Amino acid sequence: MRALDQAIDLAAAFEASTNPYMLLTPDLRYAGMNAAYLATVGMKRDQLIGRPIFDIFTGGDSKEGAENARQLRASFEKVLTTGERDHLALIHFAIPVTDTNGRTTLEDRYWSASHTPLHDADGKIVLILQHTTDITELERLRRASAAGSAVSELDMILGGGVMNRAQSVQEDNRRLEMERNRLVEMFMQAPGFVAILSGPDHVFQMHNDAYARIVGRSDITGKSIRDALPDLAGQGYYELLDSVLATGEPYEGKGAQVTFRPDGSDHEIRRNIDFIYQPVRNTEGAVVGIFVQGHDVTDTVQAAQRQRLMIDELNHRVKNTLATIQSIAMQTARSHEDPKTFAESFQARLMSLSHTHDLLTRSHWEGADLRAVLEHETAAHGPNRIVLNGPPLALGPAAALSLGMIFHELATNAAKYGALSDPDGRVFVDWTIANQKSRTLTLVWREAGGPPVEAPTRKGFGSRLIERNVRHDLAGEAKLSYASDGFIAELSVPLDRDSQQHG
Repeated sequence: MRALDQAIDLAAAFEASTNPYMLLTPDLRYAGMNAAYLATVGMKRDQLIGRPIFDIFTGGDSKEGAENARQLRASFEKVLTTGERDHLALIHFAIPVTDTNGRTTLEDRYWSASHTPLHDADGKIVLILQHTTDITELERLRRASAAGSAVSELDMILGGGVMNRAQSVQEDNRRLEMERNRLVEMFMQAPGFVAILSGPDHVFQMHNDAYARIVGRSDITGKSIRDALPDLAGQGYYELLDSVLATGEPYEGKGAQVTFRPDGSDHEIRRNIDFIYQPVRNTEGAVVGIFVQGHDVTDTVQAAQRQRLMIDELNHRVKNTLATIQSIAMQTARSHEDPKTFAESFQARLMSLSHTHDLLTRSHWEGADLRAVLEHETAAHGPNRIVLNGPPLALGPAAALSLGMIFHELATNAAKYGALSDPDGRVFVDWTIANQKSRTLTLVWREAGGPPVEAPTRKGFGSRLIERNVRHDLAGEAKLSYASDGFIAELSVPLDRDSQQHG
């Protein structure tokens, strides 16, 4: 009963107080108010209970009214966010006043307000108590003194100095809060990753979304870096932070590799970062924390690596191409004593090499399809004279160049001596992948319908080029058969060798 009596006495005191009091729920709706508050706002209790306070105090259409409403809302939000009391030294709101004739008008009034959080047993805010004091007369005295009106010394002290200082403090606080909010917003929206660590254990005080994305987790505030990011162990970053805290010297890293293993993930994420660890000092100059700032430069580092690889690959290919041209020139010269026939044969072989280069250039030297290489090297003989049969097969650059030269020689020999020298002759090219595990290409070039075939008395340049390219460049085997009813070339080439050299 004693607790009940105390509660009744407290409620009675609340209602009887001459100072205006009201209670708000956390969603800023009226939960209660005393008689002085109702008299101040000129409304009845049932008109307010449950209504949002900003339905009543809208601030009006004026710039000052909108700013007053913003200050009031900001004060409530601060209480809800911090769980601590907040004060408004000066806020301007008009209240309704009824004269003796029953006419109601709005009268400008100035208030000083305190907003106090009320907690339940678990510490949760359940209500906000507002206590307001009408300081209209003091504000009028302050304004009169500012306008030069004659007022007493006491009025000057009360209305001028005290109110000026109170308003100045409130304006300073509001400006500082706005600046703080802008800085926090810039911090959180920074394109690079940023974080603030404190103490010898490097506890996360703040971090932005970019930092959470790069480390693969967001629940790190309040944790030490060793607890929050255990996957950094053994990579040297703990030690760098310890060194910066101990020496007070900043550390800058360029393109450093870091490996993360996000919570619940079985795979590692490797990134390259530019970063700086900047010591944070207190007013005495002691290092109390570290400001971390940086950028993910993984794409830039990988692009530079690819560029170096491409330059090395280009140098290698140029040397190989020059060596191939030199070999073609020497072998062609041995087979053609007449400069005219040498030039024609040499030019034709260079054009074959050029056609395959064109194919590879279109794919940025990633490779070329076997059928496309065959079609390029045999296009001069018409689309109906050569029948191609085989599955799509991507060749690496080295295999595409070598096979392009081989197909050119086969087509040239067929046009001079074989099936393509006769209008009714045909060439059939069939290929398969003989062993899916080791990926071995088996290709058969078979001629039919041409003149009778006779084995050559000596091995010509074309035969030597085919055998050399297959055995030396492709590490495969070539079998050339001169059957009476048509020439046959059988090639067996391991494809994995080419992918390993250019993968």
